[in-house]
Amino acid sequence: MSNITQKGSDEAEFAKPLYTPIKRRSFFMYAGATAGATALLLSGCDDDDDSVTTPSGTVNLGMGDVGVLNYAYALEQLEAAFYAQVVSNSSFSTTFSNADERTALMAIAKHEAIHRDFFKAAITQAASSQIIPGLNPDFSKVNFSDRNSVLTTAKTFEDLGVAAYNGAGALIQNVTYLGIAGKIVSVEARHAAYIRDLLSNGTFADNTTVDTNGLDKAMTVAQVLTAAQPFIKETINGDNVGK
Repeated sequence: MSNITQKGSDEAEFAKPLYTPIKRRSFFMYAGATAGATALLLSGCDDDDDSVTTPSGTVNLGMGDVGVLNYAYALEQLEAAFYAQVVSNSSFSTTFSNADERTALMAIAKHEAIHRDFFKAAITQAASSQIIPGLNPDFSKVNFSDRNSVLTTAKTFEDLGVAAYNGAGALIQNVTYLGIAGKIVSVEARHAAYIRDLLSNGTFADNTTVDTNGLDKAMTVAQVLTAAQPFIKETINGDNVGK
């Protein structure tokens, strides 16, 4: 049985945080309206966010559905923090001289921030005592002034995110959570396809991500965390996710 008690069976109620308007201050940061407004924090949380960032150590994701939700929340924190730094970098407009690319990357940054904030709100509502804290990303090996470095890292995160959601689907016991995960992974797949084509046109669905049966790659929790760990200062323990 799931160790989260669903508060109301209606999917719209659970998903409400996903459709809540973004805070005014966050909107300006995500949209890149001014240089000052794009000063996103590297922790992946805007300055309206009151979460406490954990000191570097071990973070346990937990068990059952709450473990799966924390797992998704951890990955969304990482992605949101990455894109926040991409669009707030002082060389963003020169690194990405094409205006359409900048617009798309700012949209992706906004999507990832919404996903992160959605999971934070949803877990807080369903199991507030079990939510993981804000994580400290480690992007020390990423050159945010180099287009290839940014896009290669983005490809890693987007492909990883899609494979993570695909693999975690079988672990989710609450059908409402499963439905929401399905909606989010479809957006992540759109991101992945776009980033892939920016790197190499036509690779949006090549055989490195889609198999001969036309199915997207899925990865286990252990595989995903191993790939993500170099980008997170804390050690993430997902041994009991979904159990």
